[in-house]
Parts: sequence; structure tokens; C-alpha cells
Amino acid sequence: MFSKIKTCATAKEIWEKLTQICEGNDETKENKLTVAQQKYESIKMKDGETMKEFDERFSAIVIELTSIGKEYSNRELALKVMRAFPREWDVKTMDMRDSKDLNKLELHDLFANLKAYEFELETRAEAGPSTSQPTKALAATTTEQCSPSTRKTADQLSDDVMSLFVNKFGKYLRKSYNPSFS
Repeated sequence: MFSKIKTCATAKEIWEKLTQICEGNDETKENKLTVAQQKYESIKMKDGETMKEFDERFSAIVIELTSIGKEYSNRELALKVMRAFPREWDVKTMDMRDSKDLNKLELHDLFANLKAYEFELETRAEAGPSTSQPTKALAATTTEQCSPSTRKTADQLSDDVMSLFVNKFGKYLRKSYNPSFS
């Protein structure tokens, strides 16, 4: 580095030379900005990635953009983070959009909230299957026990339910209009 600035006569020349070496010329700056913005626009949470890892990756991109001169508002950053999650996070992100003022929500507060939620999900997963949804468990076991030839499609089940309803309703009508019907 010294060899590049030893020919400079003034501090101003040294500073300009160092700036050019570290930051590059205007074309280099523009290319860096374009690449950083593409990273920002295309960021998505990877499968198996923890919230901490995603936070570090996202923050590095934001820092890179800020150093180049591109800054985003708290709202823009929060919405970008929430759009980067897989569908399993939709309920949490919708809740946060509704309950928080995204203009005032700092990025570190957002990630702290999300890390706490991730920890809660992991704790529940380690605790074992939930018994609060017996219908899903029943449907899963019933589906696993049936052979493919005995399974009915949703349309067939819907038709069966409708015909049962019509049959029962017909009996009810006959009974209510004909008191001697047993």
C-alpha cells in the first residue's frame, strides 16, 4: 500500500489515492451497488438456516449497501425480512405486520422477536406431537391404514355426505308432515 502512495506530495493527494484504491472509481462503485442490491432483492431464508444465520447474512448485505451509500427505512427492511421467510412463517409475519409499527421497528428488535419465536417453535417440537389437533392425527392414521384401492377421493366423500344429508332430511320431512310415520 505504501508503494502506491509514496509519490504523493500532500495529505489530500494521499487521501484521494487511498480512496480510489479502496473504493474504486465511479464505475466500480456503481457495479458494487448493483451487485449488493441484487443480493438484497433476491435474499431468501435457506432450508435449515437458523434465524441467527439469516440475521448475519441479511445484516452483512445491509451494511454493504450502507457503506456504498444506499440506505433503506426501517419499514422497508422489516418488510424485506418478512418476505424472505418460507410459508411456515406467514402467520408470525402477518401478526407482526398488524401489531408493530414497522416504521419504528429496528432491525435488531425484529430479529430478537423472530429468534424468540424460533426458540419457542423448537421447544414445542422437542416436547413431542401436540394433542390439540386430534383430527389431523386421526386423518393421518386413517390414511396410512387404508389401502389405495379403498381410499375415496374428496369428491366421493363429499357426495356421500350430501346423499346422507338428503336422506336424513327426507326422513325428517316425512315424519313432520306425516305424524303416523314411525
